[in-house]
Formats: sequence, C-alpha cells, structure tokens
Amino acid sequence: MAGSNEYIPGMCNIGPSERRMRRLGGIAGSVVTVVILGLLIHFDAPTWWRLILIIPAAGAATGFLQDRLHFCVGFGMKGIYNVINSAGVVDNVELEEYRLKDKKKAQQIVIYSGLIGLAVGLLSLLIP
Repeated sequence: MAGSNEYIPGMCNIGPSERRMRRLGGIAGSVVTVVILGLLIHFDAPTWWRLILIIPAAGAATGFLQDRLHFCVGFGMKGIYNVINSAGVVDNVELEEYRLKDKKKAQQIVIYSGLIGLAVGLLSLLIP
C-alpha cells in the first residue's frame, strides 16, 4: 500500500488523523460489544438476545477496517478524501471514474463489516 499521505482511488482516501478517528471508533465499538455481552450474560438474558451484538460488532469492524485499509466508507460514498489535512478537512474527488472506485471500495468495507458483525453475533451464541 502506498504511504498514507497520497489519495489513491479505491485504495486510500484518509491519512493519519482520519485513520486515528476510525481506530478510536473501532475501539469504542469493541468496548460496547463486550459490555453488552457482559450485561446479557450477567442478567441471564435469553441467549438469542446476543444477536444484538451484530450491530456494535459491525460498527467496531467498520472502524478497524477503515483504519487498516486507509479508507473511509463515508468519504468514499460522498466523493471526498483527506490524506494530509487535520481530521474533518476534506477535498473533493473530481473524476467520476475515481468516485466509482471509491464507492465500490466503501461498499466492500460495509459488506465485510456486516459479515464480521454477524460472525461475532453467531459466535456469542456458543458462550454458555
């Protein structure tokens, strides 16, 4: 992968400051997932309620994948990027070809995140 200070269509649309924000989101989603699981187990909730973990686990996966892949789903869908500025400062993707590549990558991350969330939810059903 190229350095995190260069926009590459469908490959890299965020730099270090934006990646940090996504990583923190992944951590927060993970904490929420674990806390909810702990509460469900502590209060002896019906096992199938654990499927609610799909949502925060998918959110956590989204954050971590965006950080690791140097690619923001929201930016990809909106046709913007930020690889060198402070978090929140964005530039527009001008070429339609590049915008389409970014949207495709964003959709892939959403699918992967959903599958990871589903896996976490299903695996949680195996915990006694």
